[in-house]
Amino acid sequence: MKPNAVIFYAVFVGAALSGSATAFEWQIGDTRASLYGYAKLDVIHDVGANLGNTVKRADIRLDGEKGPEGHSILHGYQSRLGVSSQTVTEQGDVKVVLEGDFFGNGGGSFRLRHAYGEWNGITAGQTWTNFGGFLGMSPTIDFTPQPGQGNASRQAQLRYTQGGFSVALEDPNNLGGKMTVATSDSATQPLPDLTLRYQGRLGELSYGTSAVLRQLEYYQTANDEEQNAFGWGLNLEAAYLLTQGLVLRGSLTHGDGIGGYLEGSPAAPAYIDPRTGELESIKASGGTAGLSLTVGPGNMTLGYGVARADLDDAVNFGALTGGANKQFEAWHLNYIWSPITNVSYGLETSYHRRQVQDGREGDAVRLQGMVMYKF
Repeated sequence: MKPNAVIFYAVFVGAALSGSATAFEWQIGDTRASLYGYAKLDVIHDVGANLGNTVKRADIRLDGEKGPEGHSILHGYQSRLGVSSQTVTEQGDVKVVLEGDFFGNGGGSFRLRHAYGEWNGITAGQTWTNFGGFLGMSPTIDFTPQPGQGNASRQAQLRYTQGGFSVALEDPNNLGGKMTVATSDSATQPLPDLTLRYQGRLGELSYGTSAVLRQLEYYQTANDEEQNAFGWGLNLEAAYLLTQGLVLRGSLTHGDGIGGYLEGSPAAPAYIDPRTGELESIKASGGTAGLSLTVGPGNMTLGYGVARADLDDAVNFGALTGGANKQFEAWHLNYIWSPITNVSYGLETSYHRRQVQDGREGDAVRLQGMVMYKF
């Protein structure tokens, strides 16, 4: 990829997803440390139902449902603070990152985002999952990303990276999602999730492929039995620089028992068949597509994403009702620009749809603006 393409990617994705630039840096012996972050104001107006501080897809009202129209929210919960360090040793550099924001409990509480160290290809701590990535993700001003991609979120893990390949053992109780069971029973993931990823580049095409393997378990107290199911997921993503300042990106994700590893998955990873008491995994699929164009001092993006779960058996067998969420869709159109270094503005219109198993649908429109000051 040409240097200007690399710069475009760094600015475009960095401004939308990280927004941080080093402001304070100091050297102590062999360690260089820096403090970074940003303050961000989000100005939100929901034309219909209130979708919260960041879009909650399950709160989209279905056609015919009544409720108040028009809701405005202003908040600074996405504001971020981080510290990073890099220490030079004879056996290789040691990197440490601690970062948090104020989106804890849905907004208002400080929460941990990243807390990890890296040395000689070994990463340990909490950081981006090894399943999926950012290549197929169109930036959104709303903190909820496009549905349908590999969930680019953070969780505890132990990872080894060699070149473009990485393998990790990850927390099975976080992104994977939980099953709903009787209060006397328990649903567990007895083993860490195994994730594998490879990322590479061919000319102007950057691509990534990843997989997750997981075990689901359900313990029934009444008959002292354990039910097990195998879960898996695959993700493909790519970004292609069509011409200077014009990027096409997209992703495909599919799995069985994949749960929250699919961003915006409408369903849990599995359900209990009430007829047999057996644990049955749920298939889910998704995809994203987006086009980004450099316009003036910023970038204009149009993106689409969809996530869908196969609930036919679960509903037919009586484990779920016809009101269970089956599909989430979202369109985003935004413009993000920086008039000066470390200051970013953005405007966005997003359209969201929710469909439940019995065929009912609903939609919602969100208007959003942002002001971000980075340091």
